[in-house]
This record gives sequence, structure tokens and C-alpha cells, in this order.
Amino acid sequence: MNTLRQAVQEYLILRRSLGFKLRDAGKLLQAYIKFMEEQRAPYITTKLALAWAQQPSTVQPAEWARRARPYLYSAQEIRCFLRAALSLPARGGLRPWTYHCLFGLLSVTGMRIGEARNLELQDVDLRTGVLTIRSAKFGKSRLIPIHASTRRVLADYLARRDRKWAAHPVSSYVFLSNWGNQLDGGEIRRTFYALSRRIGLRGRSDSHGPRLHDMRHRFAVMALLRWYRSGKDVERKLPYLSAYLGHVHVSDTYWYLSAWPELMREAMSRLERCWEGQS
Repeated sequence: MNTLRQAVQEYLILRRSLGFKLRDAGKLLQAYIKFMEEQRAPYITTKLALAWAQQPSTVQPAEWARRARPYLYSAQEIRCFLRAALSLPARGGLRPWTYHCLFGLLSVTGMRIGEARNLELQDVDLRTGVLTIRSAKFGKSRLIPIHASTRRVLADYLARRDRKWAAHPVSSYVFLSNWGNQLDGGEIRRTFYALSRRIGLRGRSDSHGPRLHDMRHRFAVMALLRWYRSGKDVERKLPYLSAYLGHVHVSDTYWYLSAWPELMREAMSRLERCWEGQS
């Protein structure tokens, strides 16, 4: 067994001992090692990694999607994005404040866009700072606590909403269109793309780029990074993050650990410190 193949075997054994299944990822790693052996490459290079990732030409789009790495927004990009939302034309309604509040809520709670879109007034408790997500994905409901700063932004939006529609019966959904009905999912995404292009996250003609759903990924990754850097037992805390995000299985949350190099570096640093302490 060559050094690279042995290293991969040891890596898989270690990760699986921590609870990761790595069924598909394990197969892909084995396929990659086979490719490296065919190239007679003693170590991994960016050029070879890219060459392998684009082979074979018959790979289905679903396989490409599984390999794609979500975009990790910076704090500055989130701030720019929310400022851009406030500069949207009102068009006689609450459009700037609606999208500023909606996108801000997604970035700080990790909610799915459908969950935020389906929030109703009865689901918002500003006194306790808790949102109720009802019949979310897989039919599960859950509670989401929100920070005081988030509560203030939401309270401001709801006050504007009440003033705007005080004399007219409208939908009970929190986020409304200028016509007083539930905000349309397609319009939310079109607005997101327009704002992304305005602040340079996407080129004017780009059909791909950072996604709205990546805000959820950012929330999860930042939570994990904070736990690692503060010395928390991440394995013990993962079920809490899983429940918060509305995942059916904790294994669904493990993906965030393997998707980001920053997290892998933190995990490996902790493992190395553990080994050093035992030596």
C-alpha cells in the first residue's frame, strides 16, 4: 500500500470512529486515489485535483452539485448586502424594510427561506424573543430564539407593517408583498440576485454564484467555528445545532464539519493537541 492510499485509509478510519458514515465520500476518495495512482503522482496537487474533479465527462449534474462547495459569506458581505436591501425602491410599499428584515433574519438564524416566508404573526413572540417554525421540512416544528438586536429589527418592520395595513385586511404572513399577500418565493430570489450583482457578489451576466441558501450554511459553520475556538466539545453540541436547524438526523449536520477547510483545520488542530498530550 502506497503512502497516499494508506493516509486515506487512516483518515477514513479516524472520521468513521467519530461517527461519520462517509459512504459516498469514502467511495469518491478511493476513486481519487486510484486516479492519482494512474497518474503516478506521489502527492496531491491543485492541478491534479481539478483534473480529477472534471472527469469523467459522463458525470451527471447531480454528482457535480454534490461536489460543489457552498459559499461562505463574510460579515462585511452580509452588512453590504443588508445595506443594499435598504436602498431598494419602496414602490409605494415596504419593500426595502421587508427585504432588509427577511434577509437579515436568514443570516442570523439559519432558517430555510421557506420557513421565513411561511412565518405568521402568531409565530413571532417579541416579548420572549422566540420564533415558532410550524410544520417545517419533514413536518417537524421547532422554536428559534433570536438575539435582542434581531428582535429590534423585526419589531421595527412589524410596526411599519401594522401602520401600512392598518386600514386594510391583509394576509397574516409576516413578510408581505406590496399588495398585502404572502411574499412570492420567485420574487425573493430575483431580488436576492439583483442585490448580489449590485454589491459584486455576482457578475452582471453570471448564472451561478453565492446562493440565498448559503446564508444557512454560513450560520451553521460559524456556530461550529465558535465552538471549536472556545474549546467546546463539538461532538456533544452537534445534536443541539441539528435540532436548531431542523435536521431530522444528526448525521445531516455532520456535513458542515467536512465541507469547510477552516473547520477541518480546527478539528485537526484539536486532534493533534490531544495526541501530543498523550505522548
